[in-house]
Amino acid sequence: MALIESISICETTSIRDALAAIDRSGRIGVALILDGQCRLLNTLTDGDVRRGLLSGLSIDDCAGSLLEIKKRMPHPVPVVCSDQSTVEERVNLAIASGVRQLPVIDEDGRVKDVFVLRDLLENQSARPQAVVMAGGFGKRLMPLTEHTPKPMLLVGGRPMLEIVLERLSKSGIKKFHVTTHYKPEKILEYFGDGKSFGVDINYLNEASPMGTAGALSRIGRPDGDLLVINGDVLTDLDFGKMFEYHSQNGAVLTVAVRPYEHVVPFGVVRLSDFEVTSIEEKPTQVWHVSAGIYVLSPSALDFVKEDEHLDMPELITRLISAGCRVSSFLIQESWVDVGRFDDYERAVQEAAT
Repeated sequence: MALIESISICETTSIRDALAAIDRSGRIGVALILDGQCRLLNTLTDGDVRRGLLSGLSIDDCAGSLLEIKKRMPHPVPVVCSDQSTVEERVNLAIASGVRQLPVIDEDGRVKDVFVLRDLLENQSARPQAVVMAGGFGKRLMPLTEHTPKPMLLVGGRPMLEIVLERLSKSGIKKFHVTTHYKPEKILEYFGDGKSFGVDINYLNEASPMGTAGALSRIGRPDGDLLVINGDVLTDLDFGKMFEYHSQNGAVLTVAVRPYEHVVPFGVVRLSDFEVTSIEEKPTQVWHVSAGIYVLSPSALDFVKEDEHLDMPELITRLISAGCRVSSFLIQESWVDVGRFDDYERAVQEAAT
């Protein structure tokens, strides 16, 4: 019961502290919201927190404010099981409900345990795969890329692409499709078929650039979800959380986003016709920008035509126009898109610390 107590919070607990409770839960992946009599009101996951922050909540707002957002999710109230249920009953309930964890409650509604459907991804026949885009010229990093593809530039003594593959592999992905175009032999010579790195690599060499989504037509329709990532993106994101988030939202495509802030260097005057309604001195504007990481359900590839040049924004537009659900996933973890010299220097410095 010590663990249950350590991950239990109330509605007035801050989102910051709720997130700390989720981290303490380890493989369980939830915080438990209890009422004054220690009865279960709801659960919070990492995905619930990210959705809340994307909706404009602050990390210091109360955890109870996330429950309004949960009402729009497939499970607005938690799926639970009785402390008298068998393991088989719990497994069947979790699978039927599409959830990974089940609070185990007694007849008074108090949590006695949390049942976790372990290693679900590992036991599925349809394991996730990844497409790593590694075909760019890296012109902004010349002369470093004059003889070396950008994903093969060294960070911490290793090619960036090796770091990307390693971090994806730790999340359970073992099958990779690597797109190449500029100096593909450098990548092939280093990684080969991937077996020495504990993965399986299939190369998709583009005679002419096909865009950030065009090569997807050449991998066939996967059985499971597909992660697409730019080969010059370094992040310590737990990709398993993004897969789970994608599934929870019932999305066809999920795009990872980062907040981007811009300070307007002038006083902004708000107008209604010709009358001034307010003035704001040097306001900060915030946008959410693509982080170069996507999770696609197999059906998303039905919108990619064979051997066409296609960029990811156009694919997203096609899906939205067709009424498909496209969700966003907020990256709070470290993230570097190595596109310019200062980005590369930052990545090298972070690897050295």
